[in-house]
Amino acid sequence: MFARTKFWLVLLAFASTVPTFGAEISGELRRWHRVSLTFEGPQTNEEAEVNPFLDFRLIVTFTQGNLQFDVPGFYAADGDAAETSADAGNKWRVHFSPPTTGMWAYQASFRQGTDIAVSDDALAGEPVAFDGEAGSFFIAPSNKSGRDFRAHGKLQYVNERYLRFAGSGEYFLKGGADSPENYLAFADFDQTTPSHFYGPHMHDWNAGDPTWGAERGKGIIGSINYLADVGMNSIYFLTMNVNGDGDDVWPWTSANERLRFDCSKLDQWEIVFDHMDRNGIMLHIVTQETENDQLLDGGELGIERKLYYRELIARFAHHNGVTWNLGEENSNTEAQRVAFAEYFDQRDPYHHPLVIHTFVNQKEEVYAPLLGNEAFEGPSLQRANNGTVIEWIDRSADAGRPWVVCYDEQSPATDGVVPDDVDPDHDDIRRDVLWGTLIAGGGGVEYYFGYNFPNDDLTCEDWRSRANMWAQTDHALQFFRDYLPFWNMTHANALTAPGGTRCLADPGNIYAVALGDGSRNVDVDLGPDLARFRVRWFDPRVGGALQWGERRLIDSPGFERIGLAPNADERDWIALVERCGPNCLGDANGDAQVDGRDLVPFIDCILDSSATENCVFVDMSGDGMIDDNDLAPFIAALLADAEPRAEPEVDLNADGQTNARDIPFLMSCLQDQIAAGDCQEADFDTNGLVDTADLQFFIDRLLAE
Repeated sequence: MFARTKFWLVLLAFASTVPTFGAEISGELRRWHRVSLTFEGPQTNEEAEVNPFLDFRLIVTFTQGNLQFDVPGFYAADGDAAETSADAGNKWRVHFSPPTTGMWAYQASFRQGTDIAVSDDALAGEPVAFDGEAGSFFIAPSNKSGRDFRAHGKLQYVNERYLRFAGSGEYFLKGGADSPENYLAFADFDQTTPSHFYGPHMHDWNAGDPTWGAERGKGIIGSINYLADVGMNSIYFLTMNVNGDGDDVWPWTSANERLRFDCSKLDQWEIVFDHMDRNGIMLHIVTQETENDQLLDGGELGIERKLYYRELIARFAHHNGVTWNLGEENSNTEAQRVAFAEYFDQRDPYHHPLVIHTFVNQKEEVYAPLLGNEAFEGPSLQRANNGTVIEWIDRSADAGRPWVVCYDEQSPATDGVVPDDVDPDHDDIRRDVLWGTLIAGGGGVEYYFGYNFPNDDLTCEDWRSRANMWAQTDHALQFFRDYLPFWNMTHANALTAPGGTRCLADPGNIYAVALGDGSRNVDVDLGPDLARFRVRWFDPRVGGALQWGERRLIDSPGFERIGLAPNADERDWIALVERCGPNCLGDANGDAQVDGRDLVPFIDCILDSSATENCVFVDMSGDGMIDDNDLAPFIAALLADAEPRAEPEVDLNADGQTNARDIPFLMSCLQDQIAAGDCQEADFDTNGLVDTADLQFFIDRLLAE
C-alpha cells in the first residue's frame, strides 16, 4: 500500500528551494484551531482547460520534532469566494489544525501534471510557482472552553467502544440529528437547489454569528445554535445526493460535473462547519447514498471518486469533530468498500473515524467482512435494538478492533422519530432506541424523521418539531456524564434477573439498570465481595435529581433485589446502583452528601433508628445496629475533606469557655450553613458559610481544651 511518510520524504528531497511569493498565514495560531496558509499560484478558473482541481497538486508538510502531517491543499479561486462568489483567481490554500503548542515548520509541494491530484507518484508532473516554499509559525494554547471542540481537540478512535478527545481526554457520546439528510440543500449557498431555508431558526441566529455575502446564512447558522442549546452534538448530512432522494446537494460546479468543484459553495459550507466545531457539533459527513454509490467511476475507486474524497479531506478534515461515512444503505462491493476505507485512512492526515450505513437486512453482508479492518471504526446502524448493538460490540472486540457502534436511523421509514405533536412522549424511541443503545455500551444515537409526517427527512425546516426528543436525549447524555464512568463499563444484562432487563456495569462497583417497568422487582448480581450498595433512581422522561425508591441500601454478595422505583411507577426507569463511598454511609438526610446538615438527623437516628428512612445510612460500623458505635466513623467521614484553619476565639454560648455546651449552637448553625446573624461567630474561617471546616476547627479546639 501507499506509504505517505516515505512518499513525502522522497518528494521533499527533490523539492524546489527557490524562494517565491511566501504563504499568507491566517487564523488563530492556537492548538486545535484552524490555521490556514494561502499561496499565490497560477491565475486560473474553475472551468480552465488545465483543470485546477485535477491537474495541480498542493501538499503542505507540517513538522514539529518527530511529528509530521502531510496535508492536501485545494484551489481557492480569489481566496475570498464565500463572500465574492468568485470562480477564478490565483489562490491555493491549505487548512491545518496543530495538535501541539510551540514552533511548527512547513514546506509546500506544488506540482502540475495531467491527473496529478490523484497520483501517488511523488515526482509526477513538474514543480511550479511556489513549490518548495517553507516557513514556520508559533502555536499557543487554545483559549476556548465549554462545548467548543477547540477546547477538547480532535475526536479520535482510540481502540475502544467510545471516541475520545485528544486534548481533554474526555469520552464522547453522540446525540443528534439524522434528518434532514439534505441539510446542505440550503437556499443561501451558491449554485444550490433551495430545498431548505430554515426560517424558524432565523431567530436563533445571534449577533456576532457568521454570515456571508449580504447577511446570508442566518437560518442554517441559527439551526446549529438551536441544536447546541438543547444539548445535541452531532449532525448527519450528505455531501452528494445526485440522483438520490433529494437530488439537491453536490460539491461540483453542476450536478453533471465530476471533476470541477464550486469554490464559493464549498467555502460557504466551511463557514457552517466551522460554526458546528465552535458549538460542539460533530460533522457526520455521509459521502453518498444507495441511489448514487455507483455514480463515480461505476462504483470503483477511480479518478472521479479519488478526487471527490481528496477535496473533502483537503477542505474539511482539519475540523476537530468529524466522522466519515462511506455511504447510506451502501451497495458497493466488499472490495470497493475496503478500497474506499483504505483511501481515506491513508490520506486523511488526522485519521478521523470512518463508518458505513447499510440496509436493514444486509448487516451481516456489509459489516462482517470489515471486522478487524484497521481502516474502519464502526457501523452506522439502521433498525437496531439493544441486542443488535451488543452483537456488533462483541463481534468487533473479538476481532481485535472494538467498534464504536451507533444507532443512526430508526424504522419504519414512514415514521422514524415522529413530531412531538404526534407523539409528545416518545416512549418507544426513548426506551428502545436511546437507552437501549446507551445501556448496551453503544457510541450514541441520531434521529431519522419519517416521510409520513411534516418536517421529514427531506423537508425538515424546524428542529423544534422534535423538542421533546432532544430534551430526553440531553437527560440521558447528562446522566452518563454525571454519574457513570461509562468508558470502564460494559453491557451486563446477564447480571440481572429475571431476564429482559438491560444493564451497563462495572461489576462489583456500579450498575446502570434500565427497567421497562419500575413496578417490577429486579435482582442485580453485586459480585462476590461483602459490600454495601446505594440504590437511586433516574427519571428518563424529565431528568433532574436522582430519587429514592423502595430500598436505599442493599448488600452483596450475590443477587440482591434493588426494590421498586419511586411510587412503584410502571413506566421505564433507570436504577443507579453504586458501591458505597464517602458520600454514601453517613448521609443521614438523604441528599447524597455527607456534610454538616447530616448532624441533627444522624443524632435523631441514633436516638430512634426508625426516625427517618435515611437511617439506613447511619450504620457506619456495619454491625447491623444504629448506636453510639456509629458516631466516631461518622465524625471521621464528616471531617475527611476538611482542612485546618486559623485559630479565632471559640465560645459560642458566651459562657467564657470552650466546651461541649457550645455543640448545640454549632449544630444549629451547621444545619443552615449560612453564616448570618449569631451564626457568624461559628464561621471560624470567615468564608460566609458554617461548614465542616468550621466543625473540624471546633473539635480540634475542644480536644485541646
